[in-house]
Order: sequence, then C-alpha cells, then structure tokens
Amino acid sequence: MSTRVMFVSPAMGPALREARFPVADGEEPYGHEKAGQGRAADALDGVGLRQAEAVAACLRDRAGDGSPLRATARYVSPTPRCRRTADVLGLAAEPLPGLAPCAMGRWRGRTLDEVAAAEPDAVAGWLTDPATAPHGGESLDHFLARVGRRLDTLSTAAAATAKNADTDTGTGTDTDTDTDTQADGTGTGTGTGTGTGRILVVAEPDVIRAATVHALGAPPAAFWRIDVRPLTLTELGGRAGRWNLVGGRPLHHGHHGHP
Repeated sequence: MSTRVMFVSPAMGPALREARFPVADGEEPYGHEKAGQGRAADALDGVGLRQAEAVAACLRDRAGDGSPLRATARYVSPTPRCRRTADVLGLAAEPLPGLAPCAMGRWRGRTLDEVAAAEPDAVAGWLTDPATAPHGGESLDHFLARVGRRLDTLSTAAAATAKNADTDTGTGTDTDTDTDTQADGTGTGTGTGTGTGRILVVAEPDVIRAATVHALGAPPAAFWRIDVRPLTLTELGGRAGRWNLVGGRPLHHGHHGHP
C-alpha cells in the first residue's frame, strides 16, 4: 500500500523574503515583549497574497480535470504564513504540532546575518554540528528525527485508510494509477488513487527540507543543500522506508516562486 505526501510551501512574506528564522504559533520573535509586536513579518505580504490568489484561481479552473492538490487528508504547519496560505488556497487543513518549524530559541524571528554578527562562534558550530543547539532550541538532529517520525506516521495512517477504503468498495487492490510523479516531474495526473493514500501538507520550507532528507536517507548535512521556493509542490511517493522524490514543481505554470 503506497502513500503520496504532497508538501506545499507557503507564499511569500516579509520574514520569508528576509530569510528570518520561523516563528511558530504561540511564539513571539525573540526580543519582542508585547504580544503580536513582531508577528506582522510572519504573515503574507501583498506580493505573496497575490501569488497565492493566482494559484487558488488556477486550482479552481482545474477542479474539473483533477486538482494537483486533491487529497484525503490535509495538514498545515502551525505558523501564520502556512495557515494563511492554506486559507487563501481554499484548503481546510488541520494544524500538526509535529510539523512545526525547527524551534530556534533566542534566534527565532532573526536573520542569519544578524545572529552571525552577534554570535559568530555559535553559528559556526550550529552549521557544522547537527547535534548542537546553541540558540537554546532544537538541534538539527532532533528536528530531522521529529519530522521523520511524523512523516512515517502519516504514511502508515494514510495507507491503512486507503486499504480500508479499498476493502469497503470491494476492490482490494494495491495499484496506484497516479502518473503525475514520473522521474521528470511530468505526467497525466489521472490519479484514481486506488490503493494510495494522498496527504497534503502546507509546510514550512525547513519542514519540507527535513522530510526530504529523511525520505532519501541522506546525511544531516544535506539539509543545508536543499532550496524550497515559495508556493511550490514537493512530493514524496512510496511508503515509510522507501520513498521517491519529485520536487519544486510550481502549482501552476505561470508562477515561478519568486516575485
């Protein structure tokens, strides 16, 4: 029984544009004492909102011949920009704490350049040793393990749901006729879904990078070599322990991720 996990990255906003460390729901950027004082940067800006609305319109136009975001379960990283992106795309998605961005402690909401200027030795250690967490938050090793566990759990649950659905309908097959994840990223997108659980996650870029590292069995250092652009689709198809990757596909042909 196979699973398709489709990750959608959030639309552009000030924090993403400035490459600030993410801030999860219930947190404030470090140093902002008043609630909500620093949260505006974590929302979508005008450009990001227009891009998300364009994607939403494209998805509505394709509703008749199969949306690329059709799924049996939808989740969202618990951050303002991911929740807002899901809302604009018309996706009713459940927040999952296990898919929160890496907890960055006193670095949250700050840029890497700002932190490097203030704590050069700490940043150097953090970039080279995945077991360290000089910011007082979560180490890269811990973050990769957390996202990996959640990915495998979602896969197992989705496969079980799909199997039960096949049993209820009497098909009992384990055939995935989806063809939209070929090696070159093309395909017909027919996607009957028989025997396949389809999961959609609007996720922070670092969560998508961590899931990719886990799925491919790559070393932690690979995390730093993956670039996830705004409003793109990254797909993992297979099952826990054996995945195939299709990455970076725009959600419609007229959008290229950056303004």
